Amino acid sequence: MIISSAFWIGFLILIVVLLALDMFVFHKKGEIVNVKKALWLSLFWISLALLFNLFVYVIFGKEPALEFFTAYVIEKSLSIDNLFVFILIFSSFKIHPRYQHDVLFWGILGALIFRAIFIFAGIALIERFSWVMYLFGAFLVFTGIKMVVDLIKEKEKSQTGDEKDMNKNRFVKFLRKVFPMTDDMSVHRFFKRIDGRLYATPFFLALLVIEMTDLVFAVDSIPAVLAVSTNMFIVYTSNIFAILGLRSLYFALRGVMDYFYYLKYALSAILIFIGTKMTLNHYAHEHDASFYIATTTSLLVILVLIVVSIFASVVRSKQLEKEIKEN
Repeated sequence: MIISSAFWIGFLILIVVLLALDMFVFHKKGEIVNVKKALWLSLFWISLALLFNLFVYVIFGKEPALEFFTAYVIEKSLSIDNLFVFILIFSSFKIHPRYQHDVLFWGILGALIFRAIFIFAGIALIERFSWVMYLFGAFLVFTGIKMVVDLIKEKEKSQTGDEKDMNKNRFVKFLRKVFPMTDDMSVHRFFKRIDGRLYATPFFLALLVIEMTDLVFAVDSIPAVLAVSTNMFIVYTSNIFAILGLRSLYFALRGVMDYFYYLKYALSAILIFIGTKMTLNHYAHEHDASFYIATTTSLLVILVLIVVSIFASVVRSKQLEKEIKEN
């Protein structure tokens, strides 16, 4: 599928317009985003992605449209894991909900650029060295298994009362050494001048940690999406639409993240499945084997894992609430 420069230019113009709407129309500076507004905005971003998916279907056909939708669902589901980290970051740096959207906006803006670099590099590697698909597949399986192990460790720490604090993170400690820092948050700015010297504020520190977090998650999500398609246009546009709605989704789910207890287990299962699919499909392609995991099958498996995990999480939460009331 050959994509002309006109489509790329049109898409980039669309992104600029959407970012401007999000920053200057949908949100007022210093506004606390309530759940109702966040849900409506989340619906808007999802609907927009589906409309673009329809555009891909009309212009490029059924298979590219299916690849876009599958890649979008994968990126959207994996990016939910970011939301747990966002909560931890804002809590550790004591960022008031009134200013969280602005920090996330600039964080997402940086993610748009870094994702393009990651996707371009990933596709270039696959085109030049096809065996990289095996490496990506093995990495996804390893990551999925590691995620389960980390979840078990986190559960043990939470039981002992050892809560994770981002201020103890090595990257955060490194940033505090590199940049002159102030804990003064009286003015909502990334930098503040004190006695003629420029200091970085906790807002800037939170922004850099969010950027680093996205880079870490991109290492997992980009290979996962490349298992669905290696078309630069499909992979990048699906990634961007998933990221654009991430801020609204964060504010919509911020207060109910505890209800998604089993979601991370589903995400680990998705990574293991996609890594296995990537390896098997590439082997089948290289050796003309008959077995092949279709994109529709992948989409169905991913959706089932997500729905089952959410349902199980809700059931668990209701049981815990019932036990608390009884006690």
